[in-house]
Amino acid sequence: MPVNPLLSKTLKMLPKPARRVLNNANDRVFRARHLVLAGQTPFEVLHDNGLVKLRHYLPLTDDSIMVDGNAMPVNKSKHRVPLVIVPPLAVNMLIYDLFPERSLVKYFLARGFEVYLIDWGQPNRGHTHYNLHTYVAEFMPDFLNKVREHSGQKELSLHGWSMGGIFTLSYTALTHDPDIRNLIIIGTPINSHASGGIGKIYQFIERRAEWVRKNTGFRIHNINPQWLHTPGWMNVLSFKMLSPVGSFMGYWELIIKLADREFVINHATTAAFLDSMVAYPGGIVQDMMVRIWIDNELAKGYMKLSEEEVRLSDIHSSVFACAGKSDNMVTKAAVETLMDHVSSTDKEFTVVAGGHMGILSGSKAPNDVWKKVADWLETRSS
Repeated sequence: MPVNPLLSKTLKMLPKPARRVLNNANDRVFRARHLVLAGQTPFEVLHDNGLVKLRHYLPLTDDSIMVDGNAMPVNKSKHRVPLVIVPPLAVNMLIYDLFPERSLVKYFLARGFEVYLIDWGQPNRGHTHYNLHTYVAEFMPDFLNKVREHSGQKELSLHGWSMGGIFTLSYTALTHDPDIRNLIIIGTPINSHASGGIGKIYQFIERRAEWVRKNTGFRIHNINPQWLHTPGWMNVLSFKMLSPVGSFMGYWELIIKLADREFVINHATTAAFLDSMVAYPGGIVQDMMVRIWIDNELAKGYMKLSEEEVRLSDIHSSVFACAGKSDNMVTKAAVETLMDHVSSTDKEFTVVAGGHMGILSGSKAPNDVWKKVADWLETRSS
């Protein structure tokens, strides 16, 4: 776009700090995508069903990588058991590769793991009938088989954050897959009614829902899932409304730090994830509303998937679960319940720094979360 000569002349007359602020503001508003640092780790797509894709992240060629300002050596020897990242829905995949120096996938590559990621894609209204059974019983077996074919390994480790943990646990319990060696469960709502203020809201809704069931024929699963399809912009708004003050302060901080180029770039990169969430299929919304939020089934050790039933007691894999100390969406009590239900003899639960997003990709995640997970996983991946 040609620059207005008068505007250009005016800018040159301004002091250098003022020019820096105006240039940063212009780039943040009109050229934000050119500032984004996320999604730079190379990968290949091994399988694509038209919606869902399987990524395989390529081995690192450098001898070391930078992790938040510190050099970290790259382990050239590979652990035998591959790591498969199972994301939640609604988020885009940038969260796993957010900054060149703060990238979960790059970190685990450097620690010597073969890293795969199931990219759920961007569902539209044509996919609105997809439910938990679709993802757990149809998609996951197909994509995990592709991982096994490509890696040549039967045993796998699965990494599930938030709803991705529900997919991971449900698949393992439902299929009785004996070759899921390790499960990493990060910020996953097992007992959603124990999640602080949100949990109390769920309890309130549960009591009303019980009355509706006893006194009417209304059932959420009888609603046409088209009506419950949740577009990406609504998920963005819902996520930000969980912390409206924090969202406002983030933009206020941007305004007062417009002279700081690094801050502006980091803000644009984080916003590329937060402002680009994707849709929830209506069938998923139905299942989450009934199974997780209202009936709180996993807290009792089971969950219905269409006509099938998942039982957490059928899980015997090694389990590492953690909750964020400042996570208001999924609290410690909501995650720790998992330990009461799985049959695993090798299981560990811990609390780490960060909120719901921070436990996966925040500034403290490399040392407080990723390192703990990788240390635990290394001894179980030979």
